[in-house]
Amino acid sequence: MSSKFTPDNELDLFFSADLIPNQVKAQLHPDVHLRPLASTDYNRGHLAILSVLTVVTDPGESSWVAQFRSMRAAPQTYYPIVIVSKQTDQIVGVGCVFIERKFVRALGRVGHIEDIAVGKSQQGKKLGLRIIQALTGISENNGCYKTILDCSDENIRACSLIIFMKGGL
Repeated sequence: MSSKFTPDNELDLFFSADLIPNQVKAQLHPDVHLRPLASTDYNRGHLAILSVLTVVTDPGESSWVAQFRSMRAAPQTYYPIVIVSKQTDQIVGVGCVFIERKFVRALGRVGHIEDIAVGKSQQGKKLGLRIIQALTGISENNGCYKTILDCSDENIRACSLIIFMKGGL
């Protein structure tokens, strides 16, 4: 486990960090950092945080990196983000929005927010809310006419605590 925080300019990011709304970043505690998923995040505990949400099978680093590259090869489709502890350089929260292209609504787009997970030690600090706000901003900036928060039955209560009734119903 590394204890040196790695700045964005030293990482191979999934997409430009400029696409994450600054107003969301400004609301975070100064000991964490919000950014796109990086090609080296397998070693920062990406899968461990996802396992808070669901069953995760570890494919190994090389397969994880291959999946990262495969998803990134579909431009303007996937936007995975992470929150990293500046103290440990480990991931403490994750989420993703993917953009669905439609034939309806003048060839419109819909954002689907999925895979929101926050490490158990970091829950209760509004990190999940900040992840959802960031992903909603990315969706809106991609011209989506609505954004859908996909949530499991077990997480409906937590999701409903986040007022998310914009568009869509």
